[in-house]
Amino acid sequence: MLMGILSGLFRSRDKPVTDSTSGSAYRFLFGGSTAGKPVNERSAMQMTAVYACVRILSESIAGLPLHLYRYTDSGGKEKAVDNPLYFLLHDEPNPEMTSFVFRETLMTHLLLWGNAYSQIIRNGKGEVIALYPLMPNRMTVDRDNKGRLYYQYWRGKDEAKLSRDNIVILQPSDVLHIPGLGFDGLVGYSPIAMAKNAVGMAIACEEYGAKFFANGATPGGILEHPGIVKDPAKVRESWNAVYQGSSNAHRIAVLEEGMKYTPIGISPEQAQFLETRKFQINEIARIFRVPPHMVGDLEKSSFSNIEQQSLEFVKYTLEPWLVRWEQAMVRSLLSKSEKEQYFIKFNVDGLLRGDYESRMNGYATARQNGWMSANDIRQLENLDRISAAEGGDLYLINGNMTKLADAGIFAAKVDTKGKEEGTHEEILELEKQNSAEPRRN
Repeated sequence: MLMGILSGLFRSRDKPVTDSTSGSAYRFLFGGSTAGKPVNERSAMQMTAVYACVRILSESIAGLPLHLYRYTDSGGKEKAVDNPLYFLLHDEPNPEMTSFVFRETLMTHLLLWGNAYSQIIRNGKGEVIALYPLMPNRMTVDRDNKGRLYYQYWRGKDEAKLSRDNIVILQPSDVLHIPGLGFDGLVGYSPIAMAKNAVGMAIACEEYGAKFFANGATPGGILEHPGIVKDPAKVRESWNAVYQGSSNAHRIAVLEEGMKYTPIGISPEQAQFLETRKFQINEIARIFRVPPHMVGDLEKSSFSNIEQQSLEFVKYTLEPWLVRWEQAMVRSLLSKSEKEQYFIKFNVDGLLRGDYESRMNGYATARQNGWMSANDIRQLENLDRISAAEGGDLYLINGNMTKLADAGIFAAKVDTKGKEEGTHEEILELEKQNSAEPRRN
């Protein structure tokens, strides 16, 4: 018995949670929410705030330049354009889609389901020749009886797994898996599932607003008749057919037989629903860590701070996602020996660029202090290079800056009376001697 307890404490890492059979370790519990609205990945995308956040993040990741780099002997890096993997990542991961569409699709899966999967197609040499996206809701991550990880994918048209003939077993080397936030480090959790109550409330607010304006933006009223109405339902339907709906708003009502219409005032709770809906939009933006001004809420944004908010979006929102992408691609697409020579990196310089004046001031400082050449600057500004004969690759520094050890080399010796000691030839000879002497650190 004691051995059983100890084996339970010191057993190897468990497989992913068993109730996660569709690529996310947190289920929707039949899709219900406390707001009474069904929430899943597709219904959530009908919410404008969710759609905007997913689109912003997926298009931002897809639009960034993605390069495969090679380490150089000098300690720097260069683009490995001669490697076939460079073309797959930068241009076309497969014959059916561009790199932009491929990354946009996987990032959408990652934001909605919490996981992004792509099948890796290799040739006989083990080289990657294509990448194809896989639907997260059809993927199961599990371990065999020896503890080895494997991926089980349902390739049928229906999500229900009815036949074992349509199930494909994939090895980890055949899958590019980018997991989102999770508890076991293997499978990510769906942000929509984790925040389904907030999303459900936003959907309910949107539906309430639609019905509110469908009734002519009024909650209703009372039709008073001095006598007895034989068929109240017929009178009500006749009234609604003529005056109900936003297309019939502000029409002049004609009342007969002494009838009188008394509208019911809007309650404070109903009058506040727009503010409630606005709060839910900010709540959804908070889930995806998207600044409110990027989903259309400019209440707390101005010309003085919106640029800083955009830079914070790159640093605190995009950067963690980019690291997930880069490390997952290096782990899955490069062999052990290739990892020592290559690495994969997104280029975010375009998103971090300031306004024109700030960029020019920064370039001037870099140029004058000798750590950027004219061609370095022109490359960042997408301009043609200047030939080496015209000085495009020269690194310059200000002439009035020199090392402390060289101070006085170009000055003549002056005696206490202010007269110059030594001829011009003697000064040149002194400079020659100083340059020949070894420097001491």
